[in-house]
Amino acid sequence: MIPLKDDTPRVHTPFAVILVILANVALHYFLTSLHPRAQEHLYYLLGVVPARFAFPDWAAVAGFPATGALPFLTYMFMHAGWWHLIMNMWMLWIFADNIEDVMGPGRFLLFYLLCGLSALALHMFFNRTSTTPIIGASGAVAGVMGGYVMLYPRGKVLTFIPIIIIPYIVRLPAWLFLGFWFLSQIISGLFEHLSGFAQGIAWWAHVGGFVAGMFLVRLFMKPERCYYCEYKGTKQDFRFS
Repeated sequence: MIPLKDDTPRVHTPFAVILVILANVALHYFLTSLHPRAQEHLYYLLGVVPARFAFPDWAAVAGFPATGALPFLTYMFMHAGWWHLIMNMWMLWIFADNIEDVMGPGRFLLFYLLCGLSALALHMFFNRTSTTPIIGASGAVAGVMGGYVMLYPRGKVLTFIPIIIIPYIVRLPAWLFLGFWFLSQIISGLFEHLSGFAQGIAWWAHVGGFVAGMFLVRLFMKPERCYYCEYKGTKQDFRFS
């Protein structure tokens, strides 16, 4: 299923969302301009290789730098190809403007990064021996989706569903679209974990980001900016970071 648009109105210009998209596009354009060998080197250096942090002795022998906190941030701005980038940024554009609406740009950026870090943490828990770098914004974007389903569960998502060669377009409630997406990530992650058949997709990063977004959105939102979300509360109903 591919979302085409949602029907939740946007009040403020999503400056932070635009900044995140531009940063992702700019970095990917830079990477694609490099020689393939140099590009691969940066994927390993600035992406997160779980074994690098789980087994520092191995990492030293393999030639990784002794300090390496930067990849925890940079991994979520790198992509394996244009299609990977476009799909992540498209999902971000559809759902993130309404999340920034209730937070403001600064809070949204911090929320986005924390979702990306949470996604990475769960991925590393299940893949601590992996020597394959994880890259991509999908974990952080999943956090945005988790936040969206908490605030706008009955918002409608215009969805493209390819049925063989027949294009089928339908409006689905956000809880159904995002709930189905979330469940599919869990099932795929369990199948990969139990079968040992690696599919090259960080399923658990998606799960970790989504769950983090569901919990963190209440900490970062401002009730007075909650123009269309279903939960209507007061400042006393929330904790702020």
